Amino acid sequence: MNRYPIWKYAILVVAMVVGVLYTLPNFFGEAPAVQVSSAKSTVKIDATTQARVEQVLSAAGIKPEAITLDTNSVKVRLDSTDTQLRARDAIQRALAPNPDDAPYVVALNLLSNTPRWLTAVGAAPMYLGLDLRGGVHFMLQVDMQAALTKRAESLAGDLRTQLREANVRHGGISRNGQLVEIRLRDSQSVAAAQRVIQDQFGDLQTSEQTEGTEYKLVASLRPEAARRVQEQALRQNIVTLHNRINELGVAEPVIQQQGVDRIVVQLPGVQDTGRAKSILGRTATLEMRLVDESAEARGAELGTGPVPFGSERYLERDGRAVIVKKQVILTGDSLTDAQPGFDSQTQQPKVDLTVDAKGGRIMRDVSRENLKKRMAILLFEKGKGEVLTAPVIQGELGTRFQISGSMTVNEANDLALLLRAGSLAAPMEIIEELTIGPSLGAENIAKGFHSVAWGFAAIVAFMAVYYMLFGLISGLALAVNLLLLVAILSMLQATLTLPGMAAMALALGMAIDSNVLINERVREELRNGAAPQAAIHAGYDRAWATILDSNVTTLIAGVALLAFGSGPVRGFAVVHCIGILTSMFSAVFFSRGLVNLWYGRKKKLKSVSIGTVWRPAAEQAITKPE
Repeated sequence: MNRYPIWKYAILVVAMVVGVLYTLPNFFGEAPAVQVSSAKSTVKIDATTQARVEQVLSAAGIKPEAITLDTNSVKVRLDSTDTQLRARDAIQRALAPNPDDAPYVVALNLLSNTPRWLTAVGAAPMYLGLDLRGGVHFMLQVDMQAALTKRAESLAGDLRTQLREANVRHGGISRNGQLVEIRLRDSQSVAAAQRVIQDQFGDLQTSEQTEGTEYKLVASLRPEAARRVQEQALRQNIVTLHNRINELGVAEPVIQQQGVDRIVVQLPGVQDTGRAKSILGRTATLEMRLVDESAEARGAELGTGPVPFGSERYLERDGRAVIVKKQVILTGDSLTDAQPGFDSQTQQPKVDLTVDAKGGRIMRDVSRENLKKRMAILLFEKGKGEVLTAPVIQGELGTRFQISGSMTVNEANDLALLLRAGSLAAPMEIIEELTIGPSLGAENIAKGFHSVAWGFAAIVAFMAVYYMLFGLISGLALAVNLLLLVAILSMLQATLTLPGMAAMALALGMAIDSNVLINERVREELRNGAAPQAAIHAGYDRAWATILDSNVTTLIAGVALLAFGSGPVRGFAVVHCIGILTSMFSAVFFSRGLVNLWYGRKKKLKSVSIGTVWRPAAEQAITKPE
């Protein structure tokens, strides 16, 4: 009756082994380290970088415990925080002496001390949140004036196209700050231009001016449209930051709006802090412009003349100058996808770009009108532009085209990541950067650990006193529940925060509820005169429905918190939901396995150690026959 088949015990053993295996990394701690990663798409991390770091540390008299090279960074493991700071300063002076134009990001980091035999099976410790581990806090200022200027530039281009299609003659369209100025020859042209603006550009308001015999129509964004542009720029930047950090695998970042034009970014519990910080600071935007091929531009490229009016000078990756026109044909806003690949003809790395329908129409018109001319594709990072490639337009382009040139596979992957994550609607500047040290986190961890440990000890002590052997079995089941909960959180690489630790303590109290129901049900069966073996069987079977109902309703509340919450609320909800599932396994399946192992082999069981079975006085009285 109360015996498990071998396969059920096998499941319990496998669960225990997996639980122990994936919980162990959390006990090995972390070592201080310095991480060197790329700050620009043109700078790559390779064996040469590792050799330079080794030379710098050797010259500074610093002996690292280990120096490792991975795809994106060089990590230097050190023996103490003092040595870590010395190493960071030495590497910073050697590799990034100019902070305004640093090719590398040199960041403090923590590396797990997990043994290699554990990492070989994918076992890794949980991430810790900003309140437990410490981390980096950024305050970013969004340049709203740049967003409005960018919108005005786009509207100027659209106006030029619409007036041409409406056959409205004009003397030129130019942008003056956030104003769009249209020069017209007569009042009829002014009226026609105003009709086009009223019909197709509802965000613009116009005012008419005269300069001698020439008319000038000045268009500006309406106040409500300007507010909408600013709100959209802030939202797009937040989404872009989310996408970039998510693609890097950063666990539970905090990215939220603060005020009208600021964004708060917190990066807690990340293994690759330097890489995330690098990508966060890289405000990469894509622009496509026509190359100025006039004689003056060629002279400017060679350095023998000034840059022509209406053009700008940028450098290619090999250092050659390219003169491009200021008018932007297409920006990263129109980009819908970017994927790395290889050119089928040259087998060189490339990036395939896909733009939206509006961008496709623009590309078709521009490419049709400028066949055999060069188009430059520029990448802007930290306010500095670089020509990725400037190919000749060989045919009519559409919604899909490619960037190719002297790129490596890693460069193509990095470029695709930046472009795929989305462009920023407006530039951002880090105006506040705080590093939260690990000492405060260590204190929070100690307090959280003590709360869970003392809560666990109090529950086990009460259960052992009140339910005797069944109470001890319930305590073992509770320990298994905690073990599996930590193991699953580690396997998912979840971020543990203070609310998560609170959820863990709450999960212990809720998990023991199931064992209380089972034990009381067994007691009830014994009070009703059932045999011990039958009482155990009935107690577990009949308590299961109640346990399932109570846990499902609590799980629904946890899922609601997970779906609609954010930040610390979601961290609480994750631990809460997983704790409910592990408690159902440990309280019912595991505890019954122990009970069956202890009592199931006894054929003539006369009593069970489950504490005092209270019986009503009426049932204890001996009735006499009349």
